[in-house]
Amino acid sequence: MNSGYAVVPFVAWLIAGSLKFAFNSARSRQLSFRQIGYGGLPSNHSAIVSSVAALVALREGINHPAFGVATALAFIVMLDANSLRRQIGKQAEVINKLLENQGETPSLRERMGHSKTEILAGIATGIFSAWLVNTLVY
Repeated sequence: MNSGYAVVPFVAWLIAGSLKFAFNSARSRQLSFRQIGYGGLPSNHSAIVSSVAALVALREGINHPAFGVATALAFIVMLDANSLRRQIGKQAEVINKLLENQGETPSLRERMGHSKTEILAGIATGIFSAWLVNTLVY
């Protein structure tokens, strides 16, 4: 096994996280360390799983069984990011409002899931990361 398969998820995570930090900082006009985490553009999770699927496609081809497994995993992660985690964020928002109404400090993170645009940006980041690693490591 070439080290690219171990390196590409880290590279995708690093690029996506750096982009997310830069976009959030530009939007808020200050360094946005508090916004690091779940949610936002691009999706780190989508970038990570897409990078592995893209690297398999680049190195082994789309007819290889590993590409099917990587793609299935990517779809599961992206569906989860768009649906389940988004619903958790909505529930956190309601709970935080209830806490505020009771005079307590809201403590639940509300931004959990991703929009389709954020997921697509994560896919693009993952594909770019796979291309970059494949070009540099191969």
